[in-house]
Amino acid sequence: MTDVLRRGRASLALSFFVQGVAFALLVTRIPAIQDRYGVSDALLPAFLAAVPVLAGVGSVTTEKLVRRVRPSRVLRWVQPVVLLALLGVGAGENMAELGIALAAFGLAVGGLDASMNMLGVSLQRTYGRSIMLSFHAAYSLGGIVGASLAWVGAHWDLALFVSYLPVVVVLLPAAFVGSRWYVDAGSAPVEVKDEAEGGPVVFKVLLPLCLVMTIAYIGDSTVSNWSAKYLQDVLGSSEQMATVPYNVYMVTTLLGRVIGDFGVRRFGAVAVVRGGAVVAALGFAVVAGAPGAWVGMLGFTLLGVGLCVLVPQTFAAAGRLFPGASDAAVARLNVFNYVGFLIGSPLVGALGDAWTYRGAMLVPMVLVLVTLVYARSFAAQPDRYGGGHERPSTADVGRGGNGL
Repeated sequence: MTDVLRRGRASLALSFFVQGVAFALLVTRIPAIQDRYGVSDALLPAFLAAVPVLAGVGSVTTEKLVRRVRPSRVLRWVQPVVLLALLGVGAGENMAELGIALAAFGLAVGGLDASMNMLGVSLQRTYGRSIMLSFHAAYSLGGIVGASLAWVGAHWDLALFVSYLPVVVVLLPAAFVGSRWYVDAGSAPVEVKDEAEGGPVVFKVLLPLCLVMTIAYIGDSTVSNWSAKYLQDVLGSSEQMATVPYNVYMVTTLLGRVIGDFGVRRFGAVAVVRGGAVVAALGFAVVAGAPGAWVGMLGFTLLGVGLCVLVPQTFAAAGRLFPGASDAAVARLNVFNYVGFLIGSPLVGALGDAWTYRGAMLVPMVLVLVTLVYARSFAAQPDRYGGGHERPSTADVGRGGNGL
């Protein structure tokens, strides 16, 4: 059983890594995609907004699907769709084909994100200790690799299809083979009903975590969409230096997630979430008040350290709140990933244009501090993953094996 769990954990980490690579290859080549298909600046936001909207639809659909199909099977089949859709983005010839490829990517990503985190939450419960951050560390590592590959493609002026094809050829079979060892650990799924359906008031209990998830992605999208522009236009850096903050943010996110599980085991999830929120708020404050580019980069570094713990711990908390219905809780919570992404970038842009970009950075700072109000929602329920309260690691695997 131990070997089954170890293989399951490794194969799921590979899935997170592959997703990080794929998503980074898409978002970091947006200018090249725009040039290839002749997408105007006015139309581009509509294309970009459609992806998270459809991802939300995919996540909701996955919630319903896993009542009948194991999450491992969903993940096994949607990950290849994501990679093939990425290849379709590079292979299309007109705007209609781009729209179809992005729609497929968005829908599949929603199912992928939801099913990956379902498996991560259930594996953590079976392990009896915090391991969720390690999966998201693999995602961060994939993002760094994907962004680096995108830089190579842009540097050598490679066509999108030429840039994407080797990645898909390598990662698609690797992910599919690895999917044989996914483990559907933990309890059998229980259908979660809303108050209107006569069941428990799940959404009201989940709402604080939904808010924290939204805030975390508002912060993350602020960094990914505005760090380069802020450093160059507000802090007066060179164009080359303006590309550094996001890379630094990704590296510190990776490092924070690598060691984050040890912090949860030692101090508990509530303390780690509170600490992350305070550090993230400090990072936004430093960015807003930075006198120059180097201090600004320090602020973005602090943001990586602070924000990196919020999303994995939010998924883990949902699993603890609803141990018998964690799949449905994770799927609903995952929708607010995309809500935050949709809100974050337009919010900062609108505030920056209407006010100042320094002032705009104070808004996500205040929002991150709201997390402190809801930190108790991360407290252990029947299971505690730190501070000498870990469950024994001999828990029954439940549904496991090859995901079939």
